Amino acid sequence: MSIRVTHAHGDHIAVTVPNGTEILRYVYRPDPDAFESRKPYAHPVRTLAGHTVTGYRPSDHRWHKGLQMTASHLSGQNFWGGNCYVHGQGYLPLPERIGSMRHDGFPEFTVEDDRLTIAEELTWVENGGEEWARELRGLTVHSVDEEAGAWALDWSIELTNVRAEPLRFGSPTTEGRELAGYTGLQWRGPRDFTGGTAFAPESDADAEKLMGSQGPWLAYTTEHDDIDGHSTLVFAHAPENLEALHESHWFVRSEPIPTVAFSWAFFEEFELPPGESFAYRYRVVFADGAWDRERVAAHLKGMPW
Repeated sequence: MSIRVTHAHGDHIAVTVPNGTEILRYVYRPDPDAFESRKPYAHPVRTLAGHTVTGYRPSDHRWHKGLQMTASHLSGQNFWGGNCYVHGQGYLPLPERIGSMRHDGFPEFTVEDDRLTIAEELTWVENGGEEWARELRGLTVHSVDEEAGAWALDWSIELTNVRAEPLRFGSPTTEGRELAGYTGLQWRGPRDFTGGTAFAPESDADAEKLMGSQGPWLAYTTEHDDIDGHSTLVFAHAPENLEALHESHWFVRSEPIPTVAFSWAFFEEFELPPGESFAYRYRVVFADGAWDRERVAAHLKGMPW
């Protein structure tokens, strides 16, 4: 299926399919509220049938914005946004700890009939203005399949430490809060995804049992409000992530909020030495309908990396 790409310079990039549905809007303009950690995000994201599958600034966590790269605990700074978890004190509003990710440019922007490939350069800036890391981000829209009712977004990160000292990556769990290992690429679903079903290749367990687990992919499906229909999202690791600097675990909740994160520092901190880099590559499939484990596995098998 062909796609149409529009670029509102300095603001966002949008991808539309022939039926008029805008399936992706990637917003890179600076957010107005520094407390929410200014950084690019994808929202709204929709299935081919036009069903919205991302949430934006929900009342419970205003800093949750669709699909976005985050780092909840990074050398004492918060590149996630919102309140900071402090051991023994809980969550505190500490605006002096909130960092940001600055968009610096698009060194690659390639549009083909059925594929969009973007490379984006970003700088991670701590609250005082010091530049801590350079990121090369990759975004690829592909496999727009009308028959399957699905399309895919690949999201990659290569992060380089530009400080004179190590960058230390952690999470609320590494700070002492049990099963709160959120960090890394994070999806927040809209309100009607609350109470949805999560499953993995070898398990039909619920989100609570999958929290902190590992695996090549995890799927999340729900029935929408207002319309008679379901949507399914599939979150998948590229094979090379198994050899990444630090192993990943799933952060997944369906209650009280719907969210999934590819957590790179769930249970243990890791350090990135000065001048060194790490890289991860992810795939998210957005599908119409209530997919089961067999359908997810078959679809991913038909989309080689």
